[in-house]
Amino acid sequence: MLIGVPKEIKVHEYRVGLTPMGVGELVGRGHQVLIEHHAGHAIGFDDEDYCQAGATIVPSAREIFERSEMVIKVKEPQPAECAALSNGQLLFTYLHLAADRPQTDALLKSGCSAIAYETVTDRHGGLPLLAPMSEVAGRMSIQAGAHCLEKAQSGRGVLLGGVPGVAPGHVVIIGGGVVGENAAQMAVGLGARVTLFDKSLPRLRQLSAQFGSQVETLFATQSEIEQRVLDADLVVGAVLIPGAAAPKLVSAELVHGMKRGSVLVDVAIDQGGCFETSHPTTHADPTYLVDEVVHYCVANMPGAVARTSTLALTNATLPFALALADKGWQQACRDDPHLANGLNLHAGKLYCAGVAEAFKLPLAPLGELLGEQ
Repeated sequence: MLIGVPKEIKVHEYRVGLTPMGVGELVGRGHQVLIEHHAGHAIGFDDEDYCQAGATIVPSAREIFERSEMVIKVKEPQPAECAALSNGQLLFTYLHLAADRPQTDALLKSGCSAIAYETVTDRHGGLPLLAPMSEVAGRMSIQAGAHCLEKAQSGRGVLLGGVPGVAPGHVVIIGGGVVGENAAQMAVGLGARVTLFDKSLPRLRQLSAQFGSQVETLFATQSEIEQRVLDADLVVGAVLIPGAAAPKLVSAELVHGMKRGSVLVDVAIDQGGCFETSHPTTHADPTYLVDEVVHYCVANMPGAVARTSTLALTNATLPFALALADKGWQQACRDDPHLANGLNLHAGKLYCAGVAEAFKLPLAPLGELLGEQ
């Protein structure tokens, strides 16, 4: 198969769809890989590294999209990239369509087949291609939140770990999945007082056993969330409904009542955000104020640590990329129902229930599609 990796064009996005190691694995299986010039240069993966791994360097994204049978990216395709995709072409990347109707419409119009990292599942009910970036984003949420609490960033001027004789800051984490767990690890490491919410009692038991008295674990009711948010210095939104829009768990009215200079970090912003006052921001302009509360809503948080993120992502995506390249996407999805769960779009039809529900669009039957010979 002819596989193409374009340079990411989202603002301050430096990750790349494949590392040289990943290219080497694909080339070793007989596939051809095209890499756009300087696709990984910003994070230390030079064209020479890709050439040594067996890739062909091409001068433009246009050539990538014109020639490739499968395009491997990191972030959702931007409008120009959506327009460059064509019928019969496979796109393998993060999509987060439930929060992005224009992208959904553009990809449907293109006729391409699109497999979204964030809806591929595993036999344990997890999301193996979302997990590595969730780990990064969870850890970064505390790092970014701590920075935003500094007075120069319009924060309260609170040090999360406190000092002897001064109480630590209070971190409230809404959602006990991969993001929430990693956020709690970082917050505990900094010495903060940590409260973590989730709706799953088994998950709360796991987290309680893991963190002991270092983290207060609470069942997520609206009244409990409101009470803790009003006391918080930093609130991390870490709620995920796979493939669907995130629920709004912190209202604008609640934000109005928060402490001046407190911070909201919305890790769920890719799926629309879980704070009513959230809207996407970029690394170039990451924060804004609502009622003197700092909002950090960067939609590609792991892009700030792009080398670490690229290595972690390729480790997770490569086995699936190899299967898609070796077998073609239809046979690979027939053989692996968890990979099939990643199929969001094909030939102008929608196959992801969460996206169909978000936009009231028709949902095509996946079983019927994969049954075709």
